Amino acid sequence: MISQILAWAIFFLPLSAFLIISLVIRPFVEPRFPGARRVSGAITISALLISFVLSVWIMTTIEDSSYLDWDVFSWITLGSFNLTIGILLDPLTSVMLIVVTGVSLLVQLYSYEYMKDDQGFSRYFSFMALFTSAMLGLVLARNIVQMFVFWELVGLSSYLLIGFWFFKPSAAAAAKKAFLITRLGDVGFLIGILYLASQGDTLVQAVAAEGLEGVKKFNPLDIVHLNAFAGEFPKFLAAGLVTQGIFTWVALGLFAGAAGKSAQFPLHTWLPDAMEGPTPVSALIHAATMVAAGVFLVARLFPVFETSVLSMNVIALVGAFTAVFAASMGMVMNDIKRVLAYSTVSQLGYMVLALGIGVPAVAMFHLFTHAFFKALLFLGAGSVSHAAGTYDMRQMGGLRKVMPVTYATFMIGSLSLVGVFPLAGFWSKDEILATALNQSGLVGVVVVACAFAAVLMTAFYTTRVIILTFHGEFRGTQGSESHLSAMSANKAQDSHAQDVHLAESPFLMVLPLIILSIPAVTAGFLANPINDTWGLGIIPAHWFSHLLHGHTVKFSMTAASISTLLALIGIGFSYLRYAKPSRVQKKDADEGLVYRVLSNKYYMDWLYEDVVTIGLFYRKICTILYWIDRFIIDGLVTLTGWLVKSCSPVIVRVQNGQLQTYGTGISLGILGLVIAYRVLGL
Repeated sequence: MISQILAWAIFFLPLSAFLIISLVIRPFVEPRFPGARRVSGAITISALLISFVLSVWIMTTIEDSSYLDWDVFSWITLGSFNLTIGILLDPLTSVMLIVVTGVSLLVQLYSYEYMKDDQGFSRYFSFMALFTSAMLGLVLARNIVQMFVFWELVGLSSYLLIGFWFFKPSAAAAAKKAFLITRLGDVGFLIGILYLASQGDTLVQAVAAEGLEGVKKFNPLDIVHLNAFAGEFPKFLAAGLVTQGIFTWVALGLFAGAAGKSAQFPLHTWLPDAMEGPTPVSALIHAATMVAAGVFLVARLFPVFETSVLSMNVIALVGAFTAVFAASMGMVMNDIKRVLAYSTVSQLGYMVLALGIGVPAVAMFHLFTHAFFKALLFLGAGSVSHAAGTYDMRQMGGLRKVMPVTYATFMIGSLSLVGVFPLAGFWSKDEILATALNQSGLVGVVVVACAFAAVLMTAFYTTRVIILTFHGEFRGTQGSESHLSAMSANKAQDSHAQDVHLAESPFLMVLPLIILSIPAVTAGFLANPINDTWGLGIIPAHWFSHLLHGHTVKFSMTAASISTLLALIGIGFSYLRYAKPSRVQKKDADEGLVYRVLSNKYYMDWLYEDVVTIGLFYRKICTILYWIDRFIIDGLVTLTGWLVKSCSPVIVRVQNGQLQTYGTGISLGILGLVIAYRVLGL
């Protein structure tokens, strides 16, 4: 009972913060006391701090492979079917609660300083509280329909935050783009739910015939029940109660929703544009909330996906292709946030790949480590822009001398992203690569090739970011390296020139970077194969290595050696290419076809916006619809009026008030009926 209360408290605390700020602070307090808007940030931070502490407590109470579930009240009742609102706590839930509340707490703390001069300060923190609460509701959901409701709320919250600076046309366009593209995936999610519901009677009858261990009254939309059924799927298949592909369309539909939220090809184009929102929003979206939702969905319902070989192959191929596809674009972007955005898409591809090759625990392990080092990198990018006044790396350089803390923490996050031993990213990515090496067939070849190619590309673009941002001379408006040295020697002195402020960021912005750098280094040791073997794990191995179905991955020296060698090659090639200052400004501009294709993002935006939306939809489909509306729908209305007008003179002459005319009409009518009956047999 205590765990149930605390689980609901974790969800309701940030939701309460949203309601208090939206219904009390903004309409009543802030207009009278403008300075009180800072209270909004304090409320959100306090709520998330308590939620994080409660999440840690819950994590210590959940035992290996166990779960706790509670139904709170009946939501939908149709005959014998009953859908309830409830919560589900298991090891997977507990890990996600830690990730969401922990990362969100540090992002809010960072935002308290980063957004202090923004007029929408209270609105920002209310939306962030709603965003976090929606993600927590999704994680705690007891059934698929309840999960879908919070899934859509996460999408709405992201729309509000990406378009937070709605007065900027680019931000408003990015918010609409994110909302519409993710809705395409959500249509697939909804179709999957509806198809599952349509097969409900078949599943219920199968359970009634064969029974299902641990389930008294089977509900096909209940997550625990559905996973239990999928776990015993061979039994029902052998009895002839279900068909082999009964879950295939369900799995593909659900994965469409996951691909939209987790920005997998071809629904990836919204995520880089989402950088138009405030940087802390980007950190939260990319690390712990929206993009993590898709991976979590597949991991949560993994037994269902596992019943379909087709869906598993689709997931593995989409993830593998996305990993290398996105990484290639990250190699040429000049906006530091966009490089990190494509990095996120690529790393999500790794997670999806891991799900597709049957190791959901490894996918969640990488999601766990990625959340910390990617949040660190995005917040580091915000710190850099606070000093340089831009996100364009071509206008940066030499910042390590004036921003030593930001530089050191950004280096830690970057090395973890590349997968350098012994940082967190090394252990989680190595487990994916080790599993990929064991795959066979054509799918296995594609997965291995893409996975290791992405390692090389990741090392290249990450090194490029570090060199262009922190090394060499400052290329912005502020001056030269001698100026940076002077600034480093006298940090108490501020400098401002066209929004350039060459100094370390304030304490509240630096503190989250320092805290996040700790798990970016150590999180891999919480559950890695060596710790499992030697019994050195700080947290018991079941939190990740035995998270689902007891899947474990042995440490592979082959995978680790190959990935390390490829990373060193990528680092070296990037260094040779960008280390000299004379190459920074001109090198990419002199490139040919490959550079143009990559910098234009494989022309995917052109394909979607100009060819599909404008060329096909607006010019073709809309033209056809206009023709149908103008000449068929409106034509029928016009024809009706013309017929009435044309026939009215005849009707006027017939309806003349003369009795003999009416008598003649009646006689002719009777005669016509007689003829029809006698001659035509009607």
